[in-house]
Amino acid sequence: MLFNLPPILGLLPLVIYIILSFKDINPVLNVGLCVVLSAILTKQPFSSFGGVLADSLGSFLGIIGFIIMLGSGLGAILQKTGVAEFLVMSLTKKIGVDSEKKAIITTMISSLVLVSLLGTLAGANAIIAPIIIPLVAVIGLTPSTVAVVFMGAGLTGMFLGPYTPQVVTIMGITNLNYVNYLIGVGIPLAILVLVITFIMASRIQKQTKGVYAYEDVEEPDGEYTAAPEVKRAAIAFAISMLALIIYGITLQSGSTYAILVIVVSAIITGFAGGLKADDLVDTFVKGCSRMMWLFIMFVLFNPFINFVAEAGAFEALVSLLKPLLKSQSKVIFSLVATLTGIFGVGGAATADNIVMDNMFKSIVSSLSVSPTLWGLILLVSGQITSFAYPEADMVGQMGLARSKDMKNLVKYGVIVTACSVVLVVIRAFFG
Repeated sequence: MLFNLPPILGLLPLVIYIILSFKDINPVLNVGLCVVLSAILTKQPFSSFGGVLADSLGSFLGIIGFIIMLGSGLGAILQKTGVAEFLVMSLTKKIGVDSEKKAIITTMISSLVLVSLLGTLAGANAIIAPIIIPLVAVIGLTPSTVAVVFMGAGLTGMFLGPYTPQVVTIMGITNLNYVNYLIGVGIPLAILVLVITFIMASRIQKQTKGVYAYEDVEEPDGEYTAAPEVKRAAIAFAISMLALIIYGITLQSGSTYAILVIVVSAIITGFAGGLKADDLVDTFVKGCSRMMWLFIMFVLFNPFINFVAEAGAFEALVSLLKPLLKSQSKVIFSLVATLTGIFGVGGAATADNIVMDNMFKSIVSSLSVSPTLWGLILLVSGQITSFAYPEADMVGQMGLARSKDMKNLVKYGVIVTACSVVLVVIRAFFG
């Protein structure tokens, strides 16, 4: 450490990162400033930075960032070929939107499915919103209700999608395969959030009907008819994705297998949808470019965390926390770690998970915390932050739903947060 400062001060860049992550500052700039500060504190030679960044490109975080970029490219292909709209319209037709309850369920399923496939909350719901709002507005759903559904069902899709950023990150950290992740981590939290979402959406619908309403929304005219190439692309996408996922599960493939799944399914879907090779590649690359900032952020985040670790800051932090964990209780640890993740660590959910794992992995090992319990703690600490207080995800979904009712959305978020923490504590009793 610079000037022989105590190791615990190595956490200063991390504290600054957490503070700035809650401010209106570009995330790449935030991480860039903090990686420079951590390098100065740990006396990293300036000449070594190029090599450090080169190594970071092949790091776990670098790969996660790359997968996120590719997922955005796949999303662009699904939108270009009309597959995304076809999926939403097929769901609405299948369920039959003729009552408020069915309208809520249809919106929930549409958001959950598309977010889980595209791996992005804002991107998927931005596709859904102009399709679904005219359909549910006719039934009488209020913007307040739709905002809650977009928030709850959309984020639940992030829990379940086989190659969403956080699922890939947690599987990589815990070495869980996808099936074990779903059974022990994703599905329990998803069921909880979906049940709360449906109950709260139904309640808010009753409270806000006649108070808020959609205005200037054109009623859907006629039946939606998909072109033959759109149907063909949708079938090709479903078959290729399902086959690749099953093949990957059979082979017990790691997180990097997501790269193959995304690229292959994008190519098959694009060609089946009638895209020419040049158009397919241009669309895919354009989609990837939307997440270039996140890839750069992750490449910078790797040396940032490594420099903090080199300072001995995480070991010093664990030493300070040990008095809280003298009982060697998994329940107490789970509660402390979860609350730390939800309220103490900001920024992208995947970055939150990396910070949490570095902070607590020695305690996780000493307490013999199971991979599924640790995975659940990471999932809650990373994703439930979006429910805990009004931040980008909450405000974004409110905007997509054309709602101005922040009060009900915050109430809903608080209930989800409290119940999720209770779920972790209950799960901790079983190891």
